[in-house]
Amino acid sequence: MSGPRRALLSVYDKTGIADLAGALVDAGWELISSGGTARVIADAGLPVIDVADHTGSPIMLGHRVVTLHPKVHGGILADRHDPEHQADMAEHGIAPIDLVVGNLYPFGSSVAEFQYGAGQPEELIDIGGPAMVRAAAKNHAQVGVLVSSDDYAAVTEEIRTDGWLCDSTRRRLARDAFAHTAAYDAAIVTWFDQTADEPEVLPPTIHLSLERADVLRYGENPHQQGARYRRADEPGIWDRVEQHAGVALSYLNFFDADAAWRLAHDMGGPAAVAIIKHANPCGAAVGGDLATAYAEAFACDPRSAFGGVVACNQVVGLDTVEAMEGAAQADVILAPGFAEGVVDRLIAKRKNTRILTMPAPEVPPALALRQMADGFLVQEKHRFATAPDSWQVVTERQPTDSELADAAFAWRVCGHVSSNAIVLAKGGVAWGIGAGQQNRVESGEIAASKAAGRADGGACASDAFYPFPDGIHAAADAGAAIIAQPGGSVGDERTIAAANERGVAMVFTGERQFLH
Repeated sequence: MSGPRRALLSVYDKTGIADLAGALVDAGWELISSGGTARVIADAGLPVIDVADHTGSPIMLGHRVVTLHPKVHGGILADRHDPEHQADMAEHGIAPIDLVVGNLYPFGSSVAEFQYGAGQPEELIDIGGPAMVRAAAKNHAQVGVLVSSDDYAAVTEEIRTDGWLCDSTRRRLARDAFAHTAAYDAAIVTWFDQTADEPEVLPPTIHLSLERADVLRYGENPHQQGARYRRADEPGIWDRVEQHAGVALSYLNFFDADAAWRLAHDMGGPAAVAIIKHANPCGAAVGGDLATAYAEAFACDPRSAFGGVVACNQVVGLDTVEAMEGAAQADVILAPGFAEGVVDRLIAKRKNTRILTMPAPEVPPALALRQMADGFLVQEKHRFATAPDSWQVVTERQPTDSELADAAFAWRVCGHVSSNAIVLAKGGVAWGIGAGQQNRVESGEIAASKAAGRADGGACASDAFYPFPDGIHAAADAGAAIIAQPGGSVGDERTIAAANERGVAMVFTGERQFLH
């Protein structure tokens, strides 16, 4: 069919739409539009045909029906090379539409801000937009589709240079269009799940839409490709990071930095520092000031801290950076901010260290997913289910307030350590951390070796119950005055008796904190 090429433009987000429309008009295109999009185009002094004039049907049902018409969808879906399609178009007066530009109602945003007015969130569920975008994407062999203003410039340049879009461009744009509508539908399904009268913790289906945010140098190992993805509907803290120095973060940098950041903000205390190495803390401390907290966290395990990730919950000042300068090099340092001159001093001393200003952690998604070979394991997000004031003292000796404080801190750190986990702590410092062993006794031996007596009179936390008295004796031998463990073993009576024998206080937390 002869005649000018036509573009149908119907967007909620009108960023760049006037410039795109102008470029198409300059290329000899005819524009069809409606509502606010048509007004923006007309206000730019550009000729535009209203959808109602194109179809011969008015906008109706409070803007619910605008583009849902055979003259729109027939023009988009028609195969220009099929004689039957050509005959149908001629009989019904359908003109071909070569380009669809559309983005969808902002589902999930404020109902009050919706430009067409809405009393219920359902009004933000776009119908005509997704139908039109999907139709154009289906017919990408002959029709172009644009859902992101980021593509406007490249598309208009290709049209200006070549007269039309090549096959690979139309295919790429179609792929992006289906990703756009898939993410939209995923957000709607999630909303239904979250707003149900009786929401299921584990819904029958889970719909995620992730978009690639960073291409990394490689994955865990150089022979593996790696990237960071983010939720398409809800970018998080890692999209708001300011990196001051060092090369781009690696796959493992992201993994460890995320763990360190969460622990640093989970320990409490006016100042907190977590040092992570291979996803486990090798140092963790709270204190009255950041410099002291850092020095004590580093002192937990100076050898392991080399090349680790340091996370601070306060702005790093000159006193803290002096302590860092005298310690082992860190691969990554994260903080809410850095005082004047601190970044320059860190760069001068540690030019390869990644220095990041981070926003505060956000509430994680309600569900945690872990991939298997052919599926996923899903559970509720990690959390601490019980508070220390609900713990049960099960020994004859009652703990002192300071011992309970040590136990609460040790337990908090223990929840961030790979199982089997044993933490020896005193005075807000995790002096000994035993992680990831196949039996609890060896984890305790590692923790005791690293603590080297510095936790005497403090607390021992175990992420799961002690099945035998040997773990109780090991904790007492390491100098623990109080033991925090879940309880619930068939051997509880024997472990309680062992604690009483050693004069150690023991509390049952009533929850397990396995981390794999």
